[in-house]
Amino acid sequence: MTKTFGKVLGLISFITIILILAACGNGAGSENGPSSDSSDSSNGSDSGEEKVLKLATSADFPPFESRTPEGEFEGFDIDLANLIADELGYELKIEDMKFDGLIGSLQSKRVDMVMAGMSMTEDRRKNVDFSAEYNRSGEMFISKPDAGIDSLEDLKGKTVGVQLGTIQQEGAEKLKDEYGFEVKKLDSANILIQELKSNRIEVGYMDKSVAKGYVKEQGLEGFDDPTTSSPGMGIAFPKGSKLVEDVNDVLKKIEENGKLAELKDKWLSEE
Repeated sequence: MTKTFGKVLGLISFITIILILAACGNGAGSENGPSSDSSDSSNGSDSGEEKVLKLATSADFPPFESRTPEGEFEGFDIDLANLIADELGYELKIEDMKFDGLIGSLQSKRVDMVMAGMSMTEDRRKNVDFSAEYNRSGEMFISKPDAGIDSLEDLKGKTVGVQLGTIQQEGAEKLKDEYGFEVKKLDSANILIQELKSNRIEVGYMDKSVAKGYVKEQGLEGFDDPTTSSPGMGIAFPKGSKLVEDVNDVLKKIEENGKLAELKDKWLSEE
């Protein structure tokens, strides 16, 4: 009996040690596991301990958003997003993705807001909420200097490149039959410029502020689209987001105190 009892006691002690070690392991996991900012982000991480604001952008759209040679985000939207986060007391975290995936990231509540030079079209308003307008650019057609493309009539028979999912894609689709050109949809503005320089397209159709930067840097030429007046740009949020009102208050404040104008002078000035 004594020997059997000893075996049983030893087994109980062994099991107790295993349970203690397992409990310690679970405790360590909770400390190093997902922080509060990885929870549902639909309310700007309001329910978490850390105040993290998750921003999605498509960093191929200078001067609004792009990356430095070191890989850091920069641009008008990036500076504005940081300013908004500071005013509201959030830590800003930025996620880079393709433009045509941005609306989906809001619908799935993967991020809190989107800033990507996004025009506030009626179709987009069906799926997301927008802030007040913070910028308005217009559109431009760009081409190589020797292309001889100076008007809409010159587009006949040409291939016009547009970025997938943008308002420029919508605009080009409306104009193509009237002016006799083909539309080629591309994943990013950078790819569009590469296609233009390598003669795989003859024309690019882009946001005016973005196009002017490429015209200056790449020695291209361009003319304004005379047919449309684009919707202004807005910050996009998931439907029903509580952040919209707070962000609008910040936009109003920085417009009144001149900080928004300072950012436009820094990034969007034609000089």
